[in-house]
Amino acid sequence: MLSLPDHIAAAPTGRSIAITQGDCAGIGPETIAKAFRDAPDALRGCFIVGEIETLRRAAAVVLQGGDTSLPVALIGNPDEAWSVPPRCLPVLPLAGLPGPAPWGQISREAGEAAARCVEWAAQAALEGRIAALVTAPLHKEALALAGVDFPGHTELLQAAAAAHAGVALTDMPVRMMLANDELRTVLVSIHVALREALDAVTQPQILETLRITHSALARTLGRAPRIAVAGLNPHAGEGGRFGREEIDTIVPAIEAARALGMDVHGPFAPDTVFMRARNAPGHPREFDVVLAMYHDQGLIPVKYLGVEKGVNVTLGLPLVRTSPDHGTAFDIAGQGIADASSLIEAVRMARQLAG
Repeated sequence: MLSLPDHIAAAPTGRSIAITQGDCAGIGPETIAKAFRDAPDALRGCFIVGEIETLRRAAAVVLQGGDTSLPVALIGNPDEAWSVPPRCLPVLPLAGLPGPAPWGQISREAGEAAARCVEWAAQAALEGRIAALVTAPLHKEALALAGVDFPGHTELLQAAAAAHAGVALTDMPVRMMLANDELRTVLVSIHVALREALDAVTQPQILETLRITHSALARTLGRAPRIAVAGLNPHAGEGGRFGREEIDTIVPAIEAARALGMDVHGPFAPDTVFMRARNAPGHPREFDVVLAMYHDQGLIPVKYLGVEKGVNVTLGLPLVRTSPDHGTAFDIAGQGIADASSLIEAVRMARQLAG
C-alpha cells in the first residue's frame, strides 16, 4: 500500500469523482484497477470508495498480465485523489467493510459492502463534496441477502436523494438512460417484471419520463433534444389492430409534452425507431434519444452496439451518477480478462455531465 508523502499536499483542480467498488466477488474491482492502469489521464482526480484488501486483490489480478506495479494509495478525503501519482489506486476506505469475498460467489457480506459504498458516495455527492459518482456493478441477489430494500443502484440512489431533500420517494422521480457514442435510450420503467412494466405505460408515466429526459439532455446538449417515442406494440399498434395503448395512452402523452414545448415525435414502430436514432458514419441520427416503454425494449439495441462502450446514467437526481453497461460477470471474475472500457467511458461521461 502506498501512502502519500507528507510534502505532497492535495491540489485539486476541481471536485473529485468517486468510484464505488461494486460487488467484490465480481469484476468491478478489477475493471477499476485496469481503468487506473490504462487510462490515467481520464481517471485523474478519481478515487475508489471501498476496502483496501479488495482493491489490492484486484490490482494483483491485473498484474498477472505482466505489469510490474499498480500500488494502492490510501487517502483520507476526496481532494487527495488529485495528488496521487498516475497508475496508482487511490482508495478512501470505509470503516468496518468486510474483506474480499471469494470470486463469483453471492454473499450477504459483499452485498452489504457494495451498498454501503454507494450510500457514502451518494451522500458525499448530495452534500457537494464530490462532483459525481461512478458505480461499479453490484449483484441484486447479494443486495437482497444483505437486507437492502432496493433492487439496484437506481432505486437506492433515488431513496438517498429523496431523504436528503426531505421529500417522499414519489416526489423524486428518476429514469435510466443508457447511452454510447451512437445511441441514447431512456426507459419509462426500470427493474420490474414485464407484466408490471406494461401496467406502467400510463400517460402520466410517459409524460414524466419525457419531462425528465428533456430537462437532462437540454443541459447536456445546450438545446432542446429531439425525442423519438417507441410504441409498445408491434408496428406501434398498426392503428389499433395490435393494441390500443398507442392511441389511448402514448399519443396523448406526446401531445401533452408538445404543448409544454418539448420536441417529441412518434410513436414509432419499436423495431425501426432505434435505427433512426443511431448516429453512425454516413448515417447521422434523426433523434437525440429514444423513449422506450420498458427495460429490454430500450437496452437491447444499445447493448447490441457494444457493451464495452455503453454507459448507464441516472436522470432526475440532484447529483451526477453513471455506471458501466455490464453486470458483475461472476463467471469471469478474478481471471483478469474483464474489459474496463465501459467503466472508463462512464468516468468520462460523469466528468462531462458534472461540468
